[in-house]
Amino acid sequence: MAAPMIPPAHAPAFLAAHGWGDARILPLAGDASFRRYFRVVDGDRQAVLMDAPPPHEDPRPFIAIAEFLCDQGLNAPTIIARDLEQGLLLIEDFGDVRLRETVDEALHKEADYYAGVTDLLVHLHARPAMAGLPVHGLEQWLDEVMLFTDWYCPALDLEVDRDGFGAAWEAALAPVESDGLPRVTVLRDFHAENIMLVQGQDGIAHYGLLDFQDALVGHPAYDLASVLEDARRDVTPSVEAAMLDRYVAATGQGETYRNAYWALAAQRNTRILGVFVRLWKRDGKPGYRQFQPRMWGLLERDLQHPALVPVRQWFDANVPVSKRAEAWL
Repeated sequence: MAAPMIPPAHAPAFLAAHGWGDARILPLAGDASFRRYFRVVDGDRQAVLMDAPPPHEDPRPFIAIAEFLCDQGLNAPTIIARDLEQGLLLIEDFGDVRLRETVDEALHKEADYYAGVTDLLVHLHARPAMAGLPVHGLEQWLDEVMLFTDWYCPALDLEVDRDGFGAAWEAALAPVESDGLPRVTVLRDFHAENIMLVQGQDGIAHYGLLDFQDALVGHPAYDLASVLEDARRDVTPSVEAAMLDRYVAATGQGETYRNAYWALAAQRNTRILGVFVRLWKRDGKPGYRQFQPRMWGLLERDLQHPALVPVRQWFDANVPVSKRAEAWL
């Protein structure tokens, strides 16, 4: 179950030890993990308190990746104070202006905002991947996608060909594994609700990055697919196409990259269908069911790509239309 939005008992002492003893602690957000976030306000200054309680969470990856991203010229939160034993971080507050709501309220600027996001990825991918991160490749892609057969299918009483599912995905993803494109830092949860618009900053620094503690070393198409095929907002298809063109033009990676984009988009969307059911069934978070129709819409479109014929055939044989988006409406 989700933890209540009450500050941990040790938070006031932590803040006092770092010069924030008179600050108010206000609920800010929770997420799909055990992490919770609070806004700390002291007069005209404010920061964000991250509660990442051990043993469920470890804030050290967040710290290391935040520092790496800043070193690459990107805008990740500055770490103001830390208590690793108690899982507390005090970090820079990027404010309340988030990409998702901003674009939804100004759709005529959607392409402009996503152009900046795409340029951010081009910038990051032009630099060597962060050392020491786990690898995100074929073995991991296949393991992740099995969440669909292991969680989604049982929830809808579907008896499916699990071995055939794995074989179909291996046929689609093995060419991506061996396509020769350079591997990069993959933020992994890169989408419109994890990107803040930082006031007073221009260019790629205008985009404040959050929720990157699960970063990996992987394929350069993954994060672009993540942000353009967003589980939480509908990106206009023409904007998605334009940003894919923009990335390819900036990097010169061509058709190989495009093929990987559609394959990894499909892999990610299938994985998320399983993850959201697991959050519902195992973790008591039924709200994630609301995203299932969107995920199915994205996946159905991805599966039209020629490289995904084996996967499309498996879905057609194993998952009737009545057990797809309609089941969640």
